[in-house]
Amino acid sequence: MSLALAGCEGGFRPLYGSVGGIGADTKMAEVEIAPIPGRGGQRIRNELIFKAYGGGDPLPPRYRLEVAIKESSTTTLVLRDGTSAGQIFQIDAKFQLIDMASKKVLLAGNSQSRATSERFSNVYSNVRAGDDAQERAAKVIAVDLKARIAGFLSTVPT
Repeated sequence: MSLALAGCEGGFRPLYGSVGGIGADTKMAEVEIAPIPGRGGQRIRNELIFKAYGGGDPLPPRYRLEVAIKESSTTTLVLRDGTSAGQIFQIDAKFQLIDMASKKVLLAGNSQSRATSERFSNVYSNVRAGDDAQERAAKVIAVDLKARIAGFLSTVPT
């Protein structure tokens, strides 16, 4: 078994560990996360900060993450009386990872998330269900962005 794994040493690197160098978690702590406008943007940024720094202090930034989002909501399951029984909340995010020294874009891409909510007769329940859907969608975006950036940074030489 050890002979089979020894052959992977050159091509396989653990994402959250390190092989003779700095791990992805340390590199994520070097990413400055720019403010993202709106409530959904704030949620995404807060999740990214927690996932990148783990509640600890960030390192001096080498990279800057800029994210622009577009939020939308679609009514679904329209009933005979014209009311809806559900809603889909969607976040589309465009991101760029920028090297702060050279100002070059190192990584750019898009991420998308959807979350559903049910409609109720109680107004407070509707507000809460919509808020929960927005939070779930923001968390999915944050997890996706963190994984993509950590994966990219794990390939960048120190």
